[in-house]
Amino acid sequence: MDLEFYTADVFTDSVFHGAQIAVFPDAQGLDAAKMQLIARELNLPQTVFVFPALKDTGRWRIRIFSPLAEAEFGGHGIIAAAFVLASIGAIALPQPHTPVVLEQQSGPVEVHITRDPKAPARPMRAQFSMKTQYTIDRFVPAEDELAGILSLGGSDLRAPRAPKYTPLLVSCGYPYLIVPISSYAAVRRAQFNYTAWSQSAAPATFAREILLFATRTETLGSNFHARLIGPHIGFDDDPPIGSAMPAFAGYLCAHSHIRIGTYGFTIDRGQAATRKSLLTVEMDNKRTADLTVRVGGPAVMVSKGLMSIPA
Repeated sequence: MDLEFYTADVFTDSVFHGAQIAVFPDAQGLDAAKMQLIARELNLPQTVFVFPALKDTGRWRIRIFSPLAEAEFGGHGIIAAAFVLASIGAIALPQPHTPVVLEQQSGPVEVHITRDPKAPARPMRAQFSMKTQYTIDRFVPAEDELAGILSLGGSDLRAPRAPKYTPLLVSCGYPYLIVPISSYAAVRRAQFNYTAWSQSAAPATFAREILLFATRTETLGSNFHARLIGPHIGFDDDPPIGSAMPAFAGYLCAHSHIRIGTYGFTIDRGQAATRKSLLTVEMDNKRTADLTVRVGGPAVMVSKGLMSIPA
């Protein structure tokens, strides 16, 4: 069986930046085991498998895999799937902002695809919207433990421009330990120390990924710089952060100086050598556990291929 697939760079408008995502627009006949093998073979951050649209509903079913496991939710995969399906004509773009629904393992997600005003049949960017609930746990490792885990000094954990932000454990179904860092340079300098992690209170939090962020960034127009590290993230990896954005929005809402209302911000990941991404996020802060978050950005098509799958 030969299956067509495409790759797109997501949350960027330039090839060779952003996150590399593969999309199989017609994955009929594949079971979970084969999808996992394909994702491992491609070895990209996420590989998306698309199944036929439910008749007359505008809903598509997708499954998202990393090289290691299936993901219940994948922010980059959602954007990539919508962008690729629109690029190849599987999704028509009759409106400037065309709505579709992508059903993934965690449930349906509404996506709006923005077409290029100079070429109406071509997509330019996509934004997904989701309603979720976030939980906050203030039991986190002490400052000296965090410094050891991140291979940083204590002063690197004290953000002078953002003194009101504190480390928190935040979950929208998947827990992240979110830690404010003093500077962009310190975020880039951080290195995960597994020994310090295992000897700290961190394993008791059930978080397996740490989202570091700084309010200082080298990207023009960006409000935050962020980076994911953790026990299951490679030493030199700088993985996509899209799936962490609902939790990060919940983190911001949990701070008292963020008042009730709708907020928009941009957040960047990586650097020129590690495929810079820029995400646009909107959140509705209701001062409750209910959270509506919208995450969007551009994407570019990069390649088209054919994979031969043994029966």
